Amino acid sequence: MRNSREQSVIELAKQMGTIRIKDLLERNIHPEYARRLVSKGLFIRSGRGLYVLADSEITEFHNFAIIGKRVPKGVICLTSALRYHNIGTQLPRKVWLALRRGSAQPHLSYPPVSIVRLSGDCFSEGVEERQIEGVTVKIFSPAKTVADCFKFRNRIGLEAAIEAARECLHGKKATSDEIYYYAKICRVWNVMRPYMEALSFC
Repeated sequence: MRNSREQSVIELAKQMGTIRIKDLLERNIHPEYARRLVSKGLFIRSGRGLYVLADSEITEFHNFAIIGKRVPKGVICLTSALRYHNIGTQLPRKVWLALRRGSAQPHLSYPPVSIVRLSGDCFSEGVEERQIEGVTVKIFSPAKTVADCFKFRNRIGLEAAIEAARECLHGKKATSDEIYYYAKICRVWNVMRPYMEALSFC
């Protein structure tokens, strides 16, 4: 038989999807109750200090939900965002995460992340909020992601950036005008222009 504290933790997990130790402490609930629920098979420890209900649906983008909880101000970007939007063929081994320039470095033991730093409109524009496993996750839009791929082409590869632009346009995930808008913000239009012009005739 579960006590009232354990039931409170279960109800909280139903509301929030993934809960942190911090969420429990803010409600004056000792973390030991979450650990007890793990031992009873009712909870799963999905990451350091993170718990989900054992019968909850674990999606393909579970790692994004973990990051949404642990680094709520970060934005999923580059090939990870492409994967979420179903653009291209990239399968990143780490989650690409954008942080505001000058912000603190997150301490994440899991999932593995690759971090890029952005500032001003290049960080704040084109952000979408999606619900993944009950967690609000920030992800750059398809058009913004294409511009970012060219901005960080030296890290992900020029071929990946070109593929992102081609598949984004052909799949009607974004228009040329939308991509142009973010390319200007990211100051990469001069780099992108010949590729975008070539794609417009494909």
